[in-house]
Amino acid sequence: MGSITVRILGSGTASGHGGRFQTCFWVESPGRKFLLDCGATSMTAIKKSGLVPSVIDTMLITHLHGDHFGGIPFFILEAQFSKRESPLTIAGPPGLQARTREAMEALFPKSSETRQRFLIEFIELPPERPTSLGPLRVTAYPVIHFSGAPPYALRVECAGRTIAYSGDTEWTDSLIAAATGADLFICEAYLFDKKVKYHLDYQTLLAHQATLGCKRLVLTHMGSDMLSRVSGIGVETAYDGMVIEL
Repeated sequence: MGSITVRILGSGTASGHGGRFQTCFWVESPGRKFLLDCGATSMTAIKKSGLVPSVIDTMLITHLHGDHFGGIPFFILEAQFSKRESPLTIAGPPGLQARTREAMEALFPKSSETRQRFLIEFIELPPERPTSLGPLRVTAYPVIHFSGAPPYALRVECAGRTIAYSGDTEWTDSLIAAATGADLFICEAYLFDKKVKYHLDYQTLLAHQATLGCKRLVLTHMGSDMLSRVSGIGVETAYDGMVIEL
């Protein structure tokens, strides 16, 4: 068992509420450095934090919206220009590789045809079946959020610790399966009490909090309504630059 460091590089929404970067969590564990989601602003967030993107060997993607996977083309472009040689694994829902190539072509035409100096392996995570990625054991749980491909919550086991992340979703019991026993559960709370399809509000989460069974809950992906109330809710909330030691 070793220590794990989680750096919240981006805790924001697609609309950049509160001036926050889009979703990107940098995780350092023994034998693996990986990203949980890679929103379109992630490369800027990485550089602002003084981190070196070339040490990341794995990306774990929850769903195929730009604020969660849109940073991949920029990450690959940076890796190519910086002469990266180490392989990169990108794992997520079905359709991840095709959508990434489409995004690369939309942003930088012909870039998806460029032969990289490093190997990129795309892996489609099966639902509710653990997948081993080196020292990581990743389980994807289907959630409820339209993105043109199956959306997931992710449970990542590494170095004797477990990190769970909701992705974007309205309430579903899949979150219980993902979070139970987790040392850290990072969960969306887009709104305070308004019910919106495909997203989770704080009051709904609060009503189910006792069933989650996680050791530590941190809220993220908060809209302006939620951000205006964080000082009084009594639950830990993420912010860009936050560092969590497990």
